[in-house]
Amino acid sequence: MDNRFATALVIGSVLSLLSVIYLSAAVGTVSWYHYFTSPVLANVSETAANEFLNELEKANEKAYTDALYHCNGSLGLWQQCISVSSQHYESDDLSSDLRCVSLSFSDQFLEKYSQPGNHNTEIDLIRTYLWRCQFLLPLVALGLIFFGAIVGLAGCVCRSLYPALGTGALHLLAGVCTLGAVVCFSSGVYMLQRSLPPPSGVRGEYGWSFCLACVSSPLQVMAGALFIWASRASRKEYSLMKAYRVA
Repeated sequence: MDNRFATALVIGSVLSLLSVIYLSAAVGTVSWYHYFTSPVLANVSETAANEFLNELEKANEKAYTDALYHCNGSLGLWQQCISVSSQHYESDDLSSDLRCVSLSFSDQFLEKYSQPGNHNTEIDLIRTYLWRCQFLLPLVALGLIFFGAIVGLAGCVCRSLYPALGTGALHLLAGVCTLGAVVCFSSGVYMLQRSLPPPSGVRGEYGWSFCLACVSSPLQVMAGALFIWASRASRKEYSLMKAYRVA
């Protein structure tokens, strides 16, 4: 194997591994979007925290979204968290406790309504499918990369670069899926805030989990491009060498 092709495969493998680490960390963490609440609005008691947990379990979107607005909430693909202020008995100092709720697989498929929390209004199909795609697409991307790795290992066993073409194509599809998940999440947040605007004194920012997902997509695309280039260039060189020998 030419050193150029071997170098391309090694670099592509490293980029693929980094993208898997970044995307897995993004999927498993809750720092996709943060709400920062002013101190005047952020004085939340233990009772309000329990109400947030109960409303989230009841799938009352308006109630738990309001709690996220007022409690320095954090959004993830599989978790939602709020910060609750509690006072110690020994002192007058206030401490902030993080309360999180994990979303089940069935919770991800709940319908979203045009007026959040009002089940008497019509279903908002765009927000519903954006919410579903934002957690399905990263799983599809990880599955494609895993399957591509198996194809690549099969090529190594056969001592052939031809399977690298399939590995590269799977990585390109994974990059598109990851980018789609990022777009779906940001669009879903925008549409939710348009339907249920945050109160004054509350601002939102994307977190580091969202940034990891954004970085993961181009890494997958670059890895796929390297795999495809190595496979096609190797095949072309082999064809030229074979034609030269025949001549």
